[in-house]
Amino acid sequence: MASRDFSWAIPVMRAGYAGRALVYLAVAGLSLWAIMRGGQAQGTETALARLEGSGWGIAVLVLIALGMGCYAVWRLIDALYDLECYGTDGKGIIARIGMIVTGAVHLALGVTVIGVLLNSGSDSGGGSGIAKLAGTVMKWPGGRWIVGIAGIAVIGAGIYYINKGWAQKYRKHLAANHFTVHWNPALRAGVAAQGIIVAIIGGFLVFAAMTADPNKAAGVGKVFDWLASQTFGNILVILICIGLLGFALFCAVNAAYKVIPRASGTDIETLAQKLGSKAKRQMS
Repeated sequence: MASRDFSWAIPVMRAGYAGRALVYLAVAGLSLWAIMRGGQAQGTETALARLEGSGWGIAVLVLIALGMGCYAVWRLIDALYDLECYGTDGKGIIARIGMIVTGAVHLALGVTVIGVLLNSGSDSGGGSGIAKLAGTVMKWPGGRWIVGIAGIAVIGAGIYYINKGWAQKYRKHLAANHFTVHWNPALRAGVAAQGIIVAIIGGFLVFAAMTADPNKAAGVGKVFDWLASQTFGNILVILICIGLLGFALFCAVNAAYKVIPRASGTDIETLAQKLGSKAKRQMS
């Protein structure tokens, strides 16, 4: 497997991350704009539906749909061929299964965007797609258990993102350059903000399973609503939106500078290597 040429996967990966960046830029940007005008933060589906009303918005939606398809393909290739060298031990297998799951989630988002473009998804409100899916699963034998376990897994994914941002584990897969070195704090905050959003969504899924009410399951829109209901809620929502702008930047940086060990070669200095060398020089 090491002798195979996977360089063809790099453009697919870059297109996928670029599409992902556009999604979070739309959600965070439109939410902040709405808050500034006295409105509320927007969920993913609502934000994407708002883009459909203009010519440039339709072009962005087409790019997002293509990007989500590329991201799903990239995650499948990455998981099957272990292009990021996670390994075949228990931890590595879990990471690679997670890639397939995230790929499937983004493929579903791409389908949602296509629905918006065809005027069949414009009635989807923030998180309603997740609620409908939870309702369908709950009708299966053991459906509540499936939703509950899925919620726990999503919470785990959120904690993983938070830890990834805190420990800056993403640095070993980013090329070192002036931009990645000096914008690292923004990248770190963006990954952590994404983790908080994902963990709360997982909590909604667990609550939906416990109450047997699929309407309790929801996505980004309900996360914003829940945060807004807390003490200093508007400030929390604004901070999370700013954090999601950081995550959009993180996705864009990955689109431009992500290093794939089995596809990019080994002669590229990563951000982790550069910062590690800098720390050693300061200590010596």
